[in-house]
Amino acid sequence: MTRITTVSLRRVLDSRGNPTVEADVLTESGGFGRGAAPSGASTGEFEAIELPASESIAAAREHAVPRLEGLFAGDQRSVDAALRAADGTEDFSAIGANSAVAISMAAAKAGADVVGAPLYQHLGGAFRGENFPIPLGNVVGGGEHATEATYIQEFLAAPIGAPSVEAAVFANAAVHAAVADVLDERGVPAAKGDEGAWAPPISDAEAFEVVAEAVDRVEDDVGFEVRFGLDVAAAELYDEDADAYVYGEETRSTAEQIEYVADLVDEYDLAYVEDPLDENDYVAFAELTERVGDRTLICGDDLFVTNVERLREGIDVGAANSILIKPNQIGTLSDAFDAVELATRNGYESVISHRSGETEDTTIAHLAVATDASYIKTGTVGGERTAKLNELIRIADDAV
Repeated sequence: MTRITTVSLRRVLDSRGNPTVEADVLTESGGFGRGAAPSGASTGEFEAIELPASESIAAAREHAVPRLEGLFAGDQRSVDAALRAADGTEDFSAIGANSAVAISMAAAKAGADVVGAPLYQHLGGAFRGENFPIPLGNVVGGGEHATEATYIQEFLAAPIGAPSVEAAVFANAAVHAAVADVLDERGVPAAKGDEGAWAPPISDAEAFEVVAEAVDRVEDDVGFEVRFGLDVAAAELYDEDADAYVYGEETRSTAEQIEYVADLVDEYDLAYVEDPLDENDYVAFAELTERVGDRTLICGDDLFVTNVERLREGIDVGAANSILIKPNQIGTLSDAFDAVELATRNGYESVISHRSGETEDTTIAHLAVATDASYIKTGTVGGERTAKLNELIRIADDAV
């Protein structure tokens, strides 16, 4: 291992054209790593704090960089502990989770570069040809990611029967294209939302019909099982004053929301359901998991926010059976690994995820492999999305 000599920070563009933080880490032996922080639109109440990019960079330069210089780049725990100490808060509100995660990822890449190993190996992964994260492809989107579209935030293709990473990646792209064809046949115009998913002005009910038809077409073409799933993003639908989930003119009580989602799992054989209930309702999550958790993943994103303390609360009551892992949501790779380890010890699956405001950074592809994650969410189209998918293909090819 060699010591960090330089940490550089700059503003770069994310996929929405907004400024985000990019970090470069250089070691005394010439090892180099670069990381760029993503940004979410649909964010959980308990996420680590993202500061304005310029403010975060200034704070990190003053408080974090002096602590990092001289540390071993390959000692990820020490690097991330230094970031936490420099910040001094629980939620990175002093230096910003955007600078913290960019530095954390850059240091990991520098450490890998020093030893000449792929990042997924440096992070502890052992990729085997038959085990790979199934990519979830966002094909129809609404909610916080698009206006005048569905209330449900994401309809996700899930090629669970794909024989390889490459086959899965191209199956998702095919579903994305098939959705466009089905919408065109129905005479429905569709722009794209933040993540490149189609954002047609249709009801949730019609969106289910469209995606089911597209998945069936692709499944027939590729010859392996393709299902689909959802990110309901129910915290965005829940009205605390009304104590109800609001879908335009229609409202559902918590009991009705549980029944609604359970019926969708049965009717469409959903492979995955993320955030079907409010981010504070562990009891309702547990009830839904009890009903359908034996045949689908009920995933907590806003519920858990990659936070081990919130995950422990969920485990205690049986809320969900999987956790979404977003490094920027908690601030460092070490914190993300801790959440995965706790989930695995308690029989929860892990799903590694991008954000709606993304960069070309491919760290999450390596993280998904390193942690043997069940799924990875990267979107389907768009350069910042395909960067992760193409990296997965490269990792699989490298590991053969």
